[in-house]
Amino acid sequence: MREIGHFIGGNHVAGTSGRTADVFNPATGEVQAKVSLASVSELRSAVENAKAAQPQWAATNPQRRARVFFKFVELLNKHMDELAELLSREHGKTVEDSKGDIVRGLEVCEFVCGIPHLQKGEFTEGAGPAIDMYSMRQPVGVGAGITPFNFPAMIPMWMFAPAIACGNAFILKPSERDPSVPLRLAELMIEAGLPAGILNVVNGDKAAVDAILTDPDIGAVTFVGSTPIARYVYGTAAMNGKRAQCFGGAKNHMIIMPDADMDQAVNALMGAGYGSAGERCMAISVAVPVGEETANLLVEKLAPKIESLRIGPYTDDKADMGPVVTKEAHARINGLIDRGVEEGAKLVVDGRGFKLQGYEDGYFVGGTLFDHVTPEMDIYKTEIFGPVLSVVRAKNYEDALALPMKHEYGNGVAIYTRDGDAARDFASRVNIGMIGINVPIPVPLAYHSFGGWKASSFGDLNQHGTDSIKFWTKTKTITARWPSGIKDGAEFVMPTMK
Repeated sequence: MREIGHFIGGNHVAGTSGRTADVFNPATGEVQAKVSLASVSELRSAVENAKAAQPQWAATNPQRRARVFFKFVELLNKHMDELAELLSREHGKTVEDSKGDIVRGLEVCEFVCGIPHLQKGEFTEGAGPAIDMYSMRQPVGVGAGITPFNFPAMIPMWMFAPAIACGNAFILKPSERDPSVPLRLAELMIEAGLPAGILNVVNGDKAAVDAILTDPDIGAVTFVGSTPIARYVYGTAAMNGKRAQCFGGAKNHMIIMPDADMDQAVNALMGAGYGSAGERCMAISVAVPVGEETANLLVEKLAPKIESLRIGPYTDDKADMGPVVTKEAHARINGLIDRGVEEGAKLVVDGRGFKLQGYEDGYFVGGTLFDHVTPEMDIYKTEIFGPVLSVVRAKNYEDALALPMKHEYGNGVAIYTRDGDAARDFASRVNIGMIGINVPIPVPLAYHSFGGWKASSFGDLNQHGTDSIKFWTKTKTITARWPSGIKDGAEFVMPTMK
């Protein structure tokens, strides 16, 4: 049985807590590895390594820090197939989907190659009599990231790339469900030239999370996961004097206007709703057709496509989607489908009971479609995080707009229309953080920022883009005046007021 430990101080180290978790193959249900769950002392060892290494890394000029990421991007491309296979084996998603996971992280690494420019401060000559004023962006020190199972390559890179590029050291606590890729990324960072101790990977559960949140030497924490845990992490981090950015759940809507290209909208819903078995925080889980005619046509076109989804293990290169990640996730999704039937939604396509020959013990859920869902139903309010799409029929544009605006989550939303006025009005008014116009999963590129509103996000700075540079640095502002410009005598007014 393969045993997975930690990566501390530039080396793989075995766990010493005596506690482990099983790592499953989601396609077969078999245990493929045991991952160590860190104790407080193991987490502290990583922090001490990071704290010792960070000052010299911060003193390294930014162009040399950038060179590490240039090399790391080169290594990511070189090892793409290996990383994707490793990711799919533990997560269950298709290999092509895993490559997309890696590439979206790689793009943030490309973005931070511009750190010499991104980390520049500001300068004002003559802010007052013989006074110059300037600012510097300096690293926080030691930061930490807590990542979910659904993007074991992308989200760790979204976190550690800007943090490290800014001169910080970093502690990564990945999901214990698929821990191998984060460890491999740490190896590649060392190969790219990163000093030992700057990136540490500590596997663990709540004990490791709480140790991160209370450790006095960790200055900033970033998190992605469910909203209840995001609230807990944000609140606990703040109480312990840390800056935090925490990203929670989602219930992403797609509005389909009567003038939309229906074939385009249906294809978008198929990819956005069922790709990666719906285990994406930006998945579309609610379709909102405007008008009965639009709704009837949408369901008519969707149903046969969902029924023909090719579902299989990651080794099937023709599969559209794979299994969900765990037995518990499988049971939860099926339970929510049961609940939708109990609540009176019309089950158009039923994914329960899906079995794949030769993989009968795998965690497969078939594509599922509900129609006539209402906002009072649990399947509408809850983030299902599985291959389940709900159709909520709206009488008109205003009713459609009101649905995402009233929902507690505010991560992403999309509208499909040919009407520029409607699209512009929608983008201006809807209270959601990321908006797609004829784009189903509006994840911004690396040089813009990613983040939702309402219960989907806690903290005032988002992931990647320039927000990430602000989050991982502290601004220091200097006001300087040299002796030749100083007159005798005390001054009792602000110098800039003269």
